[in-house]
Amino acid sequence: MKTENLRINQLSAPAFENYLAYLKTMDDKDVEAYGKFLADEITMTFNNAPFGQGKDMILNGLEKYWQSFSTIEHDLINIYGSDRNYVLEALNHYTRHDGQIVTVNAVAFTDLNEDGKVRSVRLYMDMTPLFG
Repeated sequence: MKTENLRINQLSAPAFENYLAYLKTMDDKDVEAYGKFLADEITMTFNNAPFGQGKDMILNGLEKYWQSFSTIEHDLINIYGSDRNYVLEALNHYTRHDGQIVTVNAVAFTDLNEDGKVRSVRLYMDMTPLFG
């Protein structure tokens, strides 16, 4: 994960550290560790399409999705919002299975429940370079 390009971060220090740990589970493609951050009632969308609802469905879908590329590295640009509701602007650097590296502009809206678990994620990015 890259943080040296982070221009604006509106999260408190503890919330930022928690968010970095959350993003690291994605960079590591560690479904089990990622699941510890999720509420049971989580919903996720990719662009305008529902990705899934409920922790088990999301984790099963991500396990398959994360197998479709070799690596991912989040390059943080801006984080706007509060400690419970925020949006990340990032460059996601993917390595495809053929070794080609592609970068995708991404925005992720994240909402946490009262227990600090992720209850909603809405991702917006054009994945054409990765799969095209």
